[in-house]
Amino acid sequence: MTEKPSNSPEQIEQELDRIARVAAVMLDGDACRRIVTPRALEYMFKTDPQDRFLAGDNYDVNDAEFNAVKKILIRLSRLAPFACDVNLWMPIPGHPEKIQVVIRNAHEMSQFWVFGAIYQDLFPPMKTVLESGQRVTVKQRPGMISVLAPVYDSLGEVAGLVEVVSHSSPPAHEDEM
Repeated sequence: MTEKPSNSPEQIEQELDRIARVAAVMLDGDACRRIVTPRALEYMFKTDPQDRFLAGDNYDVNDAEFNAVKKILIRLSRLAPFACDVNLWMPIPGHPEKIQVVIRNAHEMSQFWVFGAIYQDLFPPMKTVLESGQRVTVKQRPGMISVLAPVYDSLGEVAGLVEVVSHSSPPAHEDEM
C-alpha cells in the first residue's frame, strides 16, 4: 500500500495559484472569444413563450476552438497532484454584468456555476479579475478553493478568466487503499 501525499489547504491553494499563473499565459483569449457561436449568443437572451428551452437548445460552439481550449484546460488540471478543474468563464458581449461558463471540466467542480444556467450574473471576484487582470483566490463555498486568473487576447486585453478549483482538503476514497 502506497501512501498518498497529504496536502494542507495552504499547499492546495499554492498549487492552484501556480496552475492559474500558467493558465494565464497558455490560453489564447482570441480563440476563447470564438468558442461560442454568434447564433448561440443571439438566442441566449431570447425567451420564446412556446419553447422556454429555446436558448439552451441553440447553444453551439465552434468545434476547433472549443476542442483546442478544452484540451489545454484538461492538461492544466493534470498539473495538480489532486483532483482539480480548470474552467473557462467568458463575459457576454453587450451584457457587461453577465458571464458564462464556456467550458467546465472532468470533475465539474466550481464555486460559481449554477447547474443548468446558460449565463449568470457577474460575481464580484470575477469582475475584479476582468477589470484588474490580477489573480484572485476565492474561498466562499465551504471546503473549496478557487483561483481566478485572467485570459488575455493578442492585444494584451483581458478577454475572460479561468477558475482553477479544488476541494480544500481532497476527500479520502476508501477504494484507493
